[in-house]
Amino acid sequence: MVTSATRKLAEARLAAVGIRPKHLITADDITRGKPDPEPFLLAARHLGVDPARCAVFEDAPAGLAAGRAAGAKTVALTTTAPAEELVADVIVPDLSAVSAQATADGVEITTAD
Repeated sequence: MVTSATRKLAEARLAAVGIRPKHLITADDITRGKPDPEPFLLAARHLGVDPARCAVFEDAPAGLAAGRAAGAKTVALTTTAPAEELVADVIVPDLSAVSAQATADGVEITTAD
């Protein structure tokens, strides 16, 4: 998980909803934030995979730009910004409309439509 929040804030919010990611990249871990690709490149390095084999799920233009710059597939969620402001490989209303599957070639994204 990659977030622009500080580690303390991210951990508190995630704990409140019962989410405990194995890897968490926060603003405290980087020197350049989104739209720079550094957060997603660091996440891929922590996972031990090529960023091109990753998918970035984002609701903000800066996060999508960072994901594209990192070389990842991008999925835009129109939960905070309208679709016309989001540039991504796939644009969906929310996470319920998309699924991701790891394949030999990388990540395969499918939508509910």
